[in-house]
Amino acid sequence: MAAKIRLQRMGRKKRPFYHIVIADSRSPRDGKFIQKIGTYDPTTIPATIDINKDKALDWLQKGAQPSPTVHKILSFKGVLFHKHLLRGVKKGVLTQELADNKWIQWEEKHVNDIMDAQKKGQSGVKKKKKKGDEKAAPAPVAAPAE
Repeated sequence: MAAKIRLQRMGRKKRPFYHIVIADSRSPRDGKFIQKIGTYDPTTIPATIDINKDKALDWLQKGAQPSPTVHKILSFKGVLFHKHLLRGVKKGVLTQELADNKWIQWEEKHVNDIMDAQKKGQSGVKKKKKKGDEKAAPAPVAAPAE
């Protein structure tokens, strides 16, 4: 049985809410699943992600394949980086202490980056350009010919 980590849609029409689940790859999107490991709400700004990192890491180590969206969520939460570090420990490239230090440094940097983005008002959301904003951008400067 090939396990997938994917989203299961919940919520009403035009108000999506997703459960992050472990499911057999052959089961339908909203069908039977093995285990629920978190939730994802894309309607809030910024999107709300609640995931059990330990369960996700355990399933990734067992060979479960994440869908593209879940892959991005796991990457954002640092689960994939943690898996990468643990694999290095298993192969003997890193010591457990060094891997733990790298994980703590990454987590602190990630939290600081999120706080900085929220202070600046960006909150991880890119603003779309309007048609009238095109003339505000400076023209590219040509390199001098030699």
